[in-house]
Amino acid sequence: MIESGSEMARAEDTIMRIATNSGFPNAQVFSTVTGIIMSIPDKKNAQVTSVSRRNIDLEKVSWVDRLSRNYADHKITLEEFFGQLQTLDNAVPYFPFWLQVIGAALVSGPLMAIFCNNFYDIGLTSVIGAIGFAIYYIINKYLNIKFISEFFASLLIGILAVLTVRLGMGHSVDDIIIGSVMPLVPGVPLTNAVRDILNGHFVSGPARGIEALLTAAAIGFGIAFVFRFF
Repeated sequence: MIESGSEMARAEDTIMRIATNSGFPNAQVFSTVTGIIMSIPDKKNAQVTSVSRRNIDLEKVSWVDRLSRNYADHKITLEEFFGQLQTLDNAVPYFPFWLQVIGAALVSGPLMAIFCNNFYDIGLTSVIGAIGFAIYYIINKYLNIKFISEFFASLLIGILAVLTVRLGMGHSVDDIIIGSVMPLVPGVPLTNAVRDILNGHFVSGPARGIEALLTAAAIGFGIAFVFRFF
């Protein structure tokens, strides 16, 4: 769940629900964005699990939450629950690349129109937003460094926005950029950072907040580079 973008309170609640319905209501859990520590009273050893990767896959979060509730309602056994979790981790596919690109296009144009009240550049913003997301996806697939991928994607978005306006195809560089970077904006990490802090997770909350700020900085540096040299 943490790997897929869940907030700490939801992950801990799921763990405690499983432990309680397995006969260990006094289990202790400590979770961060990089690992989970769990212990059971009267047991000698605590179990530590590292969280080595983080992504946004809310479908997995929803499925794990649903399975844990089915186990709490005694609809499935613990062995069945474990087997379904393994299947879920390995078998749930990501949306195909082309569908993600279409989704980025549908996010970019309409949001630009809502935020900026500019209906002339909807189509152009959708196309540039889709191209920017595609570049981000491809670079991140090979480099696996999120912030560098976001920098180059925002850099390309800025260049395309400037060029299209200079060629007379668009009306407002600012509006096109605002809409096109929307698929890259760290909405889920920022929301989870606030929720973690409000729930008292003062380690995970600021850590996720810094991650969101680094993403915003990568996007901002890419756009600022375009404005400085183009």
